[in-house]
Amino acid sequence: MLNRRQRLGKSGEETVAKYLETKGYKILTTNYRCKRGEVDIIARDGQVLVFIEVKTRSGLGYGSPAAAVDKRKQQQISRAAQYYLAEQNLFDSPARFDVVSVLCDDTKQQQIDHINNAFDLCE
Repeated sequence: MLNRRQRLGKSGEETVAKYLETKGYKILTTNYRCKRGEVDIIARDGQVLVFIEVKTRSGLGYGSPAAAVDKRKQQQISRAAQYYLAEQNLFDSPARFDVVSVLCDDTKQQQIDHINNAFDLCE
């Protein structure tokens, strides 16, 4: 059984996947997990492979959702992305890292902020 925070996160990820599809992205996988970490959504934007971190918040009490993707989180996503690239033999594929934040208000409205190329590969 998912708690409130987990339900909010899952709802945000589903919203973002639908949003990306309307923008022409092809979703390859969601919630990719490996021994190196986790990536919320892996998609293709044309020929570019996109590793997408989704952050969902119900308010700004803890700051903007995108601000939660700090250096440590970027490193974790980068490690998981490198593992995925090796596993799929896609090292020659152009890739980037996006962050998509979802802010929900009391009326269940969702505001989406998509940051393309939000950060570079971290070691």
